[in-house]
Amino acid sequence: MTDSSPASVLYEERGAVAVVTLNRPQALNSFTREMHQGLRAALDQAEAAPHIRALVLTGAGRGFCAGLDLSELDFTPGPGLLERADPGPVIEQEFNPTTRRLQSLQLPTVVAVNGVAAGAGASVAMACDIAVAAPGASFVQAFSKIGLIPDAGGSWQLVKRLGLARAMALALTGEKLTAEQALEWGLVWQVAEDPLAAAVAIAEKLALMPTKALVATRQLLVGAGTRTLDAHLEVERDMQSALGKTHDYMEGVNAFLNKRAPQFKGH
Repeated sequence: MTDSSPASVLYEERGAVAVVTLNRPQALNSFTREMHQGLRAALDQAEAAPHIRALVLTGAGRGFCAGLDLSELDFTPGPGLLERADPGPVIEQEFNPTTRRLQSLQLPTVVAVNGVAAGAGASVAMACDIAVAAPGASFVQAFSKIGLIPDAGGSWQLVKRLGLARAMALALTGEKLTAEQALEWGLVWQVAEDPLAAAVAIAEKLALMPTKALVATRQLLVGAGTRTLDAHLEVERDMQSALGKTHDYMEGVNAFLNKRAPQFKGH
């Protein structure tokens, strides 16, 4: 008997843009192990396709992602309860690899936050390069309400993006951050009535740009807070030198000198 249930992650190509959709709308797209594996497989598929130059991540239905589906843990009373209910293994085996994969993807990423992004759902959104949110979207650090801490990189991303004072208050109180407030504070780039259409439009622009330079820029900016200025200057030099050997660098300079539009190829 075949399994007719819909895939928990959908993959679609729109020209040079891959659109990946978290697809468990009945559970606000909360993560199961299978869904993590499906997401990473979709990221691999996009990265392996030479014609794909940017990626959009979104959620099906009225939510973006509600974090971990707690049914993945076993809270049945009895022997071994603490081990069965321990969230550490699923973080180590699924959430952390997903965050690392998004941050290492050799494509620029745009997230369309179509509804609530709660718990690790907010962390996954923050692992993307650029965020667009629907007016009714929200970001909730729900962890303190169940005795946990922000995970999947959330505690790192919050401080980097919002500063310690705002990150601390959001993480401790678990209060909802609206889309408009997220825009004002710099957590998202844009609020749009149709966040998917807006995210795809951004991704289409990025897809015409020099992909290697975009990915190197992400790596440089993400690592900036962990290096001294002196060390960072050396990393900039080395990255710039490596990019100086790419087709897109030569094309960009030639196009500028000849006053024509560049035709970047992503390599």
